[in-house]
Amino acid sequence: MTGQAIPTTTSELQAVSHTGKVILVGSGPGDPDLLTVKALRLLQQAEVVVHDRLVSEEIIALINPQAECFFVGKQAGNHCVPQSGINQLLVDLSLQGKQVIRLKGGDPFIFGRGGEELEALLPFNIPFEVVPGITAASGCAAYAGIPLTHRDYTQGVQFITGHLKNDSHQLDWPLLGKATHTLVFYMGLTQSTGIANNLIKHGMDVDMPVAIVEKGTSKQQRTLQGSLKDLGDLAAQAESPSLIIIGQVTQLASKLDWFSATLNTAE
Repeated sequence: MTGQAIPTTTSELQAVSHTGKVILVGSGPGDPDLLTVKALRLLQQAEVVVHDRLVSEEIIALINPQAECFFVGKQAGNHCVPQSGINQLLVDLSLQGKQVIRLKGGDPFIFGRGGEELEALLPFNIPFEVVPGITAASGCAAYAGIPLTHRDYTQGVQFITGHLKNDSHQLDWPLLGKATHTLVFYMGLTQSTGIANNLIKHGMDVDMPVAIVEKGTSKQQRTLQGSLKDLGDLAAQAESPSLIIIGQVTQLASKLDWFSATLNTAE
C-alpha cells in the first residue's frame, strides 16, 4: 500500500468510456471497533482509498494492502492538498473507471465537507454512495463518560464548528449565549478564548462547566474539565484533535468515565 501521484487532468480523461464510483465512508472518531460493518468490508475490498489526517493508524491498517492510497490530510493552517484538489482527485480517479473509497474521520456529513465533495461529482455524472460514521461528538463524549443529553440537565444538544469559513460573525452568539442545551464545538481549540468570551458576553454563566476531550476514543484520550471562564487556559493544555463540550452534563465525566478505567486496567 503506497502513496501514488495524482493522476492526469479531467480533460485528458474525458475519453475514458467507463466511469467508476465514489463511496464516501465515515471512519468514526478513531477506535477501529467503532467502524460500521459496511465500512470495514469496503476497506478490506478497496481498490483506491483517499483518506484524511484524522483517520487513525489502526483503521488505515485495515485497508486492503493492494489498494492505492492517497493521503490528502489537512489541519488548521496546513492543507496538504487544498479542497479543490481533493475534489479534482476524486473526479479524476473515478473517470479512470476506479471505485474510490473517500475515507473521512467521524461522519462525512457532519463538518466533514462530504456534501461539497459529492457536489463536485455531479457535473461528470459520477455515481456515489455514503456510508455514515460515528461523529466525534457522539463517540468522544461517550468514551469520556459525558451524556450529551440527560433529563436532569439538558434536553438538547447542538453541534457547532469552531473553524469558520470567514469569521466568527457567522455564529448566532446571542442565541448560543442563552442556550440551556449542551454545546459541542468541533475544531475549536484555536478559537477557544473567543468562543468563551462571546458566550459570556451574550449571557452564559462564567462558571458553566466545560470539558475538552483530547484524542477521543484512542489510547491517548484525555479529558480536561473546568469552567467557561477558563476555557482558553484549558485549550492551551490540549492538542488536536480535541472536542469542546459546554454544559452541565460535563460534570458527569468524573463519575461515568468508564474508558479511562479500562485503559488503567490494561496497563
